[in-house]
Amino acid sequence: MEPWQEMLMENQDLYQERQKGEQPSEAGAARIEPLQKGSPLNHGVEQPEPQGEGRNAQEKGEKLGQGDTPSQETANPTQQLQTGISRVGSPEQEVTPKGQDPGPTLNHPVLEGDGNTSGGEEMPRVFQRGAKEEAEPPEEGICEEALMGELSELVQQVVKRSSWWERHGIDDSIIALNFLILPAGFLCLRSNNALLFLLGIFILGIVHHTVTVKGSHLASHNALTESKSWGKVWAIFFLEVCSAFTAEQAYYNHVKLHHGYTNVIRLGDSSTWKLPFLNRYVYMFIAPIAIPILTPLVALGLLKDVELKTALRTLCWMFLGLYSHYWLLVNVSGFQSVWSALICMLITRSLLAHPYIHVNIFQHIGLPMFSADKKPKRIHLMSLGVLNLPRNALLDWSFGHSIISCHVEHHLFPNLSDNMCLKIKPIVSQYLKKKKLPYNEDSYMSRLQLFLHCYEELMVKAPPITELVGIQ
Repeated sequence: MEPWQEMLMENQDLYQERQKGEQPSEAGAARIEPLQKGSPLNHGVEQPEPQGEGRNAQEKGEKLGQGDTPSQETANPTQQLQTGISRVGSPEQEVTPKGQDPGPTLNHPVLEGDGNTSGGEEMPRVFQRGAKEEAEPPEEGICEEALMGELSELVQQVVKRSSWWERHGIDDSIIALNFLILPAGFLCLRSNNALLFLLGIFILGIVHHTVTVKGSHLASHNALTESKSWGKVWAIFFLEVCSAFTAEQAYYNHVKLHHGYTNVIRLGDSSTWKLPFLNRYVYMFIAPIAIPILTPLVALGLLKDVELKTALRTLCWMFLGLYSHYWLLVNVSGFQSVWSALICMLITRSLLAHPYIHVNIFQHIGLPMFSADKKPKRIHLMSLGVLNLPRNALLDWSFGHSIISCHVEHHLFPNLSDNMCLKIKPIVSQYLKKKKLPYNEDSYMSRLQLFLHCYEELMVKAPPITELVGIQ
């Protein structure tokens, strides 16, 4: 049986067991009202107001991530607001994991919603302690787990009816097509014609971002193939050879932290994208040009956290990828000097760096953030803390649907390919809206204006912490 089938089948079985006990109510949403109109955190984001009553869900480890981190006794006191949201102190007061981290790995276990993996990785010890100290009443988890189980069953039906071409073939073909047009880009750079030269720059830039963003993202989630062994090979190729980054750290920080603890302070809150010492115009329009330079430098700094043999492997592949790009510019495109080739590398590798930075901050920052011991369960966490942008031909091609227009679907079902995220998008959006759960959508220009206008609140100051007081 294929990995995606195992994951979805387990959710379906659990859901059917739940159905025998208690049916989910129609209003299965967290009791949360839109923030005040003047607040930058709710600008242009569609968040329907849920109704009904209910309670927090019980922790259960399910393959598609329906588990949650239990509350701790050390939680800070909060003052509940009438809207159903409580705001706590700054994130500096929050409990952070202590002890030795198990370290990154590329074994690609299936990630559960509380950040644990089916491969047996150890989660931060502070959360383990909380699981023993405080257990939620059994009846509290039924509604929310049933919601996720019901949605998983609907998605499973779509995946079962889909062919290999739909599950993997379309996205694999897009990446392969980019490699096929790569020689044309290098040859165009030989031309003395300005238009052909610019066409070559455009081709190399699009190919680079398709391979390094779309390819690396799918490879990190093992969504390019149904073989885990080949998935590891593709992750090393796309992340280390093409992107000049470390595969282990990319997997650990993106899959385990960002997806396991989406919008959870100090874990998956996207704070790594914040550079508070830069003003808004430098950060939004000038700093992205330095991404091709900063990426390998950051990777070198992260290599101290991996094994020696892994670090040596990463260094070799990074050098091979960068030198191959330089060698092709000199020997195929005909660049006469080292500096001209390096400048061309910088231009092509930063061609779409601006939307890359923008998209990564638009889709999470400015949405509700949660403390580690008070975060909601998966379906509420993802519906509240993730935002979709409209479809864009260039960005959907280069970055992938799961990053641009289907980001909510991707966070709910991270092992699905871009094409499958697009295919299940109507089902997920209709289901969340039917259950009165938020389905956040906003335009690129609207988010850009918001971040320029409220840069200090969003990118410099500590974000306010949201707490759900009840499950409806």
